[in-house]
Amino acid sequence: MPECDAVVQEVEALRKHFGGSLVYVNPNRRLPVRLPRMLFGLHQLGQLRSREASARLHHLFNPDPFPFPILRRLRRPIIYSLTGGITERRPNVDFFASLAAVTVADERSLERLKSWGVDNAVLVRPGIDTSRFTCSLLPLQSEIKLMVGSAPWTLSQFRSKGIEALLSVAQRFPQLHLIFLWRGILADELERRVRRMNLEGRVEILNRKVDVNKVLAGVHASVTLATDPAIIRPYPHSLMESLAAGKPVIVSRCIPMADYVERTGCGRVVEDIDPANILSAIESLALDHKGLQKTAQQVGQRDFTQQALIASFRRVYERILGTAGQS
Repeated sequence: MPECDAVVQEVEALRKHFGGSLVYVNPNRRLPVRLPRMLFGLHQLGQLRSREASARLHHLFNPDPFPFPILRRLRRPIIYSLTGGITERRPNVDFFASLAAVTVADERSLERLKSWGVDNAVLVRPGIDTSRFTCSLLPLQSEIKLMVGSAPWTLSQFRSKGIEALLSVAQRFPQLHLIFLWRGILADELERRVRRMNLEGRVEILNRKVDVNKVLAGVHASVTLATDPAIIRPYPHSLMESLAAGKPVIVSRCIPMADYVERTGCGRVVEDIDPANILSAIESLALDHKGLQKTAQQVGQRDFTQQALIASFRRVYERILGTAGQS
């Protein structure tokens, strides 16, 4: 379900506004044998070169700062958008400094890249179509319902994205009801774990395309967890959508959005993925749900508009192409 993926949604918003074509340089979805990333895009070099006749620049989206060799063989300026958080592992600075621009969505990543000498790094604040979301207040009584986004892509991410810990919390805390937004991958594994832990009555799995606004109308808050900023977007779409609907959020400290949540007071931050810490954050959120909900309403529609995202990328494009004031 690629249309449910946050990066695809962002790319499509930019294409709708600026034009352009979408090319997946990762061939492994269609191959019986997985190719190493060093080879990604090389089979499309001719296609990409031919598109340079009409394209003025290339815009690559990738979670981590990987120096794809294909990029050295393209002629147009290249913007590299890092869609995941930057870790302490230093990238190939010379490679990234040679690009037209490297964009990041959070201050942590920007500061780290700049400290390494990637002076062409640019902050582009994230945004979503906030007009799709409406505030639907849900009083918190005996049960607390949480929407869980950013589903795992691999079995190991059941741990690193906090799925195992959340299920464990649900076992300990009978008042907790979890609604998972899934995207067609490893759904049977989640169902198996839910059955094994006897949580069928309190865990709902939405393994299909859904109206997230309607889902949010039936929850009190949203949660996204991670042990590593590289495996998740710095500002997860599900959390921005939650705030746009006036629902507070729970987020791991390692996810850069935690800084925003703490600064604005629109949710709770979990220091690490441990069931006791997660349960403490849930209980704290429940105690101040009305206040957090009010803050979420104030910031959600204000700080994450798609128009601001598009305007930020327009400034990057104009600087690279020298077209400021012409469009």
